[in-house]
This record gives sequence, C-alpha cells and structure tokens, in this order.
Amino acid sequence: MSTLVVCVDREGGLGHDGPIVGWEAIQALVTDVGVDDPEDSRVNCLLETLRVARDLRDAGEEAVVAVVSGGGDGVNSDRTVARQTDQLVADYEPESAIVVTDSASDERLIPIIESRVQVDAVDRVVVRQSHDIQSTYYLLKQFLADEELRGTVLVPIGAALLAFPVLLLLADSVPVALSAIAAVIGTFLLYKGLGIDDFVSTLPRRVQEAFYSGQMSLVTYVVGAGLALVGVFAGGISATSMESTSELLVGLRFVFDSVPWFAAAALAAATGRLIDELLAEEGVSSALMNLPFGVVAVGLVVRGFTGYFLERAQVLDGFSVSSIAVGPVFVEGFTLSIWGRLAVYVAAGILVSFAGVAFTSRMSDSEQPMDEFPE
Repeated sequence: MSTLVVCVDREGGLGHDGPIVGWEAIQALVTDVGVDDPEDSRVNCLLETLRVARDLRDAGEEAVVAVVSGGGDGVNSDRTVARQTDQLVADYEPESAIVVTDSASDERLIPIIESRVQVDAVDRVVVRQSHDIQSTYYLLKQFLADEELRGTVLVPIGAALLAFPVLLLLADSVPVALSAIAAVIGTFLLYKGLGIDDFVSTLPRRVQEAFYSGQMSLVTYVVGAGLALVGVFAGGISATSMESTSELLVGLRFVFDSVPWFAAAALAAATGRLIDELLAEEGVSSALMNLPFGVVAVGLVVRGFTGYFLERAQVLDGFSVSSIAVGPVFVEGFTLSIWGRLAVYVAAGILVSFAGVAFTSRMSDSEQPMDEFPE
C-alpha cells in the first residue's frame, strides 16, 4: 500500500517548477528555509511531513514524501498545485494521501488534492508558542471579512478616535470629551441593538405603500405626532412656570399637563389603525379593538395619581365643580377632597377598561364564520 505524504504551501516559495519529492530533497529544503528565516512556520510543516513518512515506514507501509507549492493567493496558484498533484499521482500512483498544512490558507487546497487521490488524514501543524497568536490572527481576519460586523464595531470606534481630539480642543476638558463620546457610542449601540436601523430602513417603503393604498392610519399618525408635540409644549410651559424648584414636582407637573395630549395622540393613532383593519378583509383582532379603551384608561389613571401628588404638595388647587342649573334641575357646586379626586380618576379609568373588555368580548362573540350562516 503506497501512501503519499504531501506538504502543501499555497503562498509559494518552496518550488514552482514541480513537486519536490524524496527524503533527502526535503531535508535539504528544511535547511534552506530554516537558514533564510528560522521563524518560518513552514520549517515545522516540512519536519512534520518527514515525521509522518517515517512513522508510516516504521509501520511497514510504503510512503512517498513530497512538497507541492503554489505561487500566491489566486487561481493560478491553485492550478499550479493541481498540476503538481497530477504529476505525483501519475508518477507514483498512490492509493491514499496524508496532507500536512500549517495554516488555514493551505487547507483550502485540500479539495484539489482530494479530487485526485483519496485523502485519509489532514495534519495541521501549529507551533506551541504561537498557537494563541495564530488563532487570534485568523479570528481577526474573519472579523475584518464580515462587512456587517466590521461596520457595526469599527465605525463607532474609528469615529470616537477621530472625535476625541476635536472635542478635547473645543471643550478643553477630558471628562466632557469622554462623556460626549460615551453618549454617542451608547446611542449607536441602542440604535443597532433595538433594531431601530431596520425600522428606519423600511420606513420609506411603508410610507410609500400607505400613500398608494390610501390608509387612514397615515393621516392619524401625523395627527398623533402633532398632538404629542403639543403635549410636550403644554407640559413644558406648565413646568417652567412653576415657582417650586423641586425636580420631582416639576416632572409631575409636566406629566399632569401633557398626559391628556399624549393620550389623545395615542388614541388618534389607534383609531386610524382600527379603521384600516376594519376596511381590510382579514378582520380586526381583539387586542386592536381594546387598544383605544386601554389608552384612555391609562391616561385617566396617570393623570389622577399625578394630580393627587401635586395637590398633596399644594401645587394644584382642589377639584371644584361649580353650580349647574338646567331648567328645573339644579346641582349645587361642590369640591372633591384629595382622595375623592384620585378616586374619581381611578374609577373612571377602571370603568373605561371594563367597557373596552366588554365591547371586545361582545364583538368577538358576534363574529360568525360565513359558512355557519343558514342558507
């Protein structure tokens, strides 16, 4: 049984005219390569080739030791290895082969050899002292080859390194520069991690489809955005006009005055989405039908609790109802206590929530498949 023990070198330098065959020829090649560059890993690869061939001969097998070499990283280099392998197979007619390599680049030649002779084993030679360095090198090489990963990691790092000296010159303060860079990197990571980039990339297409299909939700979304902007301004004006310097009270006042506008914005957006679903053929889900009720209920509860805290801090006056006279009916005015105010808002929110559940259940029970109607 004849076994071909072949050392492959894709980058070249071990002979381009033809394969190097024979124990003495490879020993001389080891000396030449080692003298030129003692740190060359190919020296260990050649020695491993001789060791494998020696072990096979000691076991009573006929071994042919050889070296095939390309001429670089390209198609011509692979064709050179293929031509040298064909020459070895034609001259020695081996029944199997053992391939010895020292890098991942050389392992790409294994299919070429395997297509011409049966490959029984692949021996990867890694020098012990450089194992971690070599593994890190190939990991970095794969990392740099991944375009998406490269853009996600290297772009913010490079931008931070470029922005740091500029911020340092403008702010003249290392903490300020580091804080600004950390904020930008954190925003970028959240932008990628939360999938906002995917949403932004598909937003123009969805807006275009909404325009062409005449969806009602497109208009209500714009209305909702406008109402939310009004809520921000209304809450900001109320918060800045307060005499109190407490940050907690300022925040509560902002929430108290902006919550109705935010609820109206969410209600407008939910209503448009509900109308689109009603006009579609698929039907409306129970969650979408219950969404407007949930928005109103949450708005009432949040406004009730913020009003309770503000009234407790004497920022708001008590909730008063003036006298009402409608024909013969007369309602005397009254003022709710602080707990009464909270109870009214919470009770109203709970009633609205229950109304949404009842309405959704009623609509779900009334739905009946078309094939169940009597003919």
